[in-house]
Amino acid sequence: MTEVAARARAGALGAGGGADADVIVVGAGPAGSAAAYHLANAGLSVLLLEKSTFPRDKVCGDGLTPRAVRGLVELGINPLARTADGTTGWKRNRGLRIIGGGLRLELPWPQLASFPDYGLVRPRADFDELLARNAQKAGARLQEATTVSGVLRDERTGRVVGVTARAGGDRAPVSYRAPVVIAADGNSARLAVSMGIRRRDDRPLGVAVRRYYRSPRTDDDFLESHLELWEGRPGASRLLPGYGWIFGMGDGTSNVGLGILNTTPAFGNTDYRDLLRRWLGALPQEWGYTEDNAIGPVRGSALPMGFNRTPHYRDGLLLVGDAGGMVNPFNGEGIAYAIESGAIAADVVAQALARPRDSARELALRRYPEAVRAAYGGYYTLGRVFVNLIGNPTVMRLATKYGLPHPTLMRFLLKIMANLTDPRGGDAHDRVINALCRLAPAA
Repeated sequence: MTEVAARARAGALGAGGGADADVIVVGAGPAGSAAAYHLANAGLSVLLLEKSTFPRDKVCGDGLTPRAVRGLVELGINPLARTADGTTGWKRNRGLRIIGGGLRLELPWPQLASFPDYGLVRPRADFDELLARNAQKAGARLQEATTVSGVLRDERTGRVVGVTARAGGDRAPVSYRAPVVIAADGNSARLAVSMGIRRRDDRPLGVAVRRYYRSPRTDDDFLESHLELWEGRPGASRLLPGYGWIFGMGDGTSNVGLGILNTTPAFGNTDYRDLLRRWLGALPQEWGYTEDNAIGPVRGSALPMGFNRTPHYRDGLLLVGDAGGMVNPFNGEGIAYAIESGAIAADVVAQALARPRDSARELALRRYPEAVRAAYGGYYTLGRVFVNLIGNPTVMRLATKYGLPHPTLMRFLLKIMANLTDPRGGDAHDRVINALCRLAPAA
């Protein structure tokens, strides 16, 4: 154990006074597992509480951009490594295919020093367990089937000192104590709500639905994005609200889904599952997206975007990933930001618990909101502007009509939408995007 880790552990246990761990992480999705992994590597005692049992599914497109791939590598996971059966368990993709305005444009992921030039696809039922077991191997204690209902507060200071939960089939709640708690409990954000941290109505929110289908397009090596959703036959079709995706899973199936933003008039008063059925009914039958080829039900979930829940720290509780509304407003991607925010929180907490005095620890923990704002604040502000623009159907039609025919412009948009730039030494696109993010006021 390093000297810093030893000081962190001594300080944490001294502050906890009979604590069950140095840090409790609630939720073993990408954000919680990433935080637990980095905290355990820092020499801290980590209790990772998960309400479900693995394997468990989650509503998602299952696609990872190069930004998320970089996060995996930082977790010690090599997506190129082969297992005993000669496979990697991952399906690589080369870029993004955009369809709209009667055009089809394939954009390879950019060649950058800071990110790999490929993305990945892996079912969340398998992906989340992989990350949770990875945190376990690093030393975190994973406890499944444990539903956390709220925080424990110190009666004198009001500070968070743990959580209450129901473990397994127990009816009586139990308490787990730690001097710091990380909330990675997804868009339900139960811990944040129990602390009075509500969702912000002035920030973006999306809703997505998806379903798996047996399909001959399963080996498609591009993530496919449909900027327009059409119902009916060509010449007699009707434009539907929202955007769609088709991701080949490489296992004989495709993940097919659509999303709608709260800046769109149809948000909140639409049957999203029926909308998916109507869109898929207009796609070529040979693609296989029919009821006969469907696997499982249509499932939906909210997409909390652009820091739509703040503050990200209060009285010993840190919000990471979806719990902190960290989904990218430009493209609906949440996995990369979950992994990254988990790492940021872990670094802040490790540094804080290495300090011997309560006041010094609190000062360090209050740096967390500043750290995530520095990482994403300006970019998410740009994303909010983008969401408001594309929520206008007229603007969206004009952008599709006049933007897609220009590959150079679309390559620029791919970089900004996927948040893929080199901070130093990049090309002109990188310099423009980085300057815009710096100049935009932090979210």
